[in-house]
Amino acid sequence: MDLFSIAGALPGGGVVVPSAEATSGLAINGFWIIVSSLNFLVFLVVLNLLFGGTIRKMLSDRRARIEQGLADAEAARADRDSSAAERTETIAQARREAKEIIDRAQKVAQESRDTDIAATREELERLRVQAAADIEAEKQRALADLRSQVADLALAAAGHVVGETMSDPRQRRLVDEFLRETSDTGSNG
Repeated sequence: MDLFSIAGALPGGGVVVPSAEATSGLAINGFWIIVSSLNFLVFLVVLNLLFGGTIRKMLSDRRARIEQGLADAEAARADRDSSAAERTETIAQARREAKEIIDRAQKVAQESRDTDIAATREELERLRVQAAADIEAEKQRALADLRSQVADLALAAAGHVVGETMSDPRQRRLVDEFLRETSDTGSNG
C-alpha cells in the first residue's frame, strides 16, 4: 500500500495517484538510496583504511591505560589493606611491649619494695638486739654501782658496830663476795 495514496485520499473516498511533477520534491527514489548507501560504505572503507589503524591503536592504548589504571587502583587498594593490617599489627605489638614494660616496672618496684621492707626489718631487729644489749649493760652497770654502794654502806655499818673503820682491801673483797653470793642466790631462787 502506498503511503502517499493514503495521505492524499480525498474526502469523497477516491484515491488520487500523484503525478511525476507533483511528487518531485517528496518522492523516494530507490536508486539514489542504493547509490547513497554505496557512497557511505565506500567513504567508511576509505576512512577505515586511512584512519582505522590509528583509531584502533588509540583505542587499544586507551584500553591499556584504563586496564593499567584499574590494576594500579587494585594494587593501591591491596597496599592500603596491607598497610592497615600492618598498622594494626604494629599498634598491637606496641601495646604488648608497653604492657611488658609496665609489668617489668611493677615487678622491679615490688622487688625493691620487698628489699626495702626486708632491710627495714633487719635494721629494726639489729636496733632491738642493740637496745637489749644496751639495757643489759646498763642493768649490769647499775647492779655494780648498787653493789658498790651497798658494800660502802655495809663497811660503814660494820665499822660503826665494831668501832673501827674497815677500809682494808681484804675486807672490801669479803663484802663483794658476800654481795655476789647473795645476788646469785637471789636470781636463782
